[in-house]
Amino acid sequence: MIKQEAPPLHHRKRQLVANIPVNKYTKSIASFIILLSFYFLGYFTAPVVVVQPQQINTIQQSTNPPAVVDHNRFSTQCVNPVAPQLVRKTILDRVFNGTSPWLNFPPAHVIPLLRPRRIKGWGSNGAVFETLIREVRPKTIIEVGTFLGASALHMSELTHQLGLNETQILCIDDFRGWPGFKDKFLKDLAMVNGDVLLLQQFMQNVVHEKATESILFMPFSTSSALEKLCEWGVFGDLIEVDAGHDFHSAWSDINKAYKILRPPGGVIFGHDYFTSADNKGVRRAVNLFAKLNNLRVQTHGQHWVIHPAADTT
Repeated sequence: MIKQEAPPLHHRKRQLVANIPVNKYTKSIASFIILLSFYFLGYFTAPVVVVQPQQINTIQQSTNPPAVVDHNRFSTQCVNPVAPQLVRKTILDRVFNGTSPWLNFPPAHVIPLLRPRRIKGWGSNGAVFETLIREVRPKTIIEVGTFLGASALHMSELTHQLGLNETQILCIDDFRGWPGFKDKFLKDLAMVNGDVLLLQQFMQNVVHEKATESILFMPFSTSSALEKLCEWGVFGDLIEVDAGHDFHSAWSDINKAYKILRPPGGVIFGHDYFTSADNKGVRRAVNLFAKLNNLRVQTHGQHWVIHPAADTT
């Protein structure tokens, strides 16, 4: 028998190592080390790209503030004016579905709550009304701010005295008053479910003075009503602005009312140019409006008056 020689010692060690089972965790670690090596190899050999920081657009505050004229750009575009003889029909159709609001007024349930005549106003009988009605001889008068109708009724009486029997007076008011007005001025006026009945008492005053054929009303905010008149083409020959007395209310009313002033010869005016209410901004709004539109402000007692046609001739 041929006897096999034992392999050399260094071959036996290599064979022994080859026979040792490789642990699965050892494989995982090895794989991780290989991947990590490739990562660092790619990182150090990749070209360097310098990323510029993103530019941030900033709005610089102008040292010159925007012109105040921007604040009198009201977007509503007025249509061409309707004929004066169509003004009443336009309001009846657009606001009251073609039916007169004076029909069957007052309803039975309201009669006990109203005074036969309860008129309250401020500067409502000033000489300015007769002066301007004589001058303009308006076919349409728009009153912005009515309350209980003192000024409207006075103007209605004046138009009839001057033979202007076809003149229509359109009163704009939400007929809600303002917080606290009732306790200060009209404690005797009833309140029903939060309704102070200003509209109903105004209507009763008009009925009492037999002025329903010359007076109509729009029971909405002055801003929304003036915009609608602009859209409907209802323009005034004479417009009185006497609603809110703070600057922003007066500013809005004057600008929107001016858009529906019938050219040429229309006149816009208002109260509280020389009263305590001026402290709230009426005079400031009037003066700013006139300045921006190159118009002159004239005064008549406590009233301000603007004649656009006189300033363009």
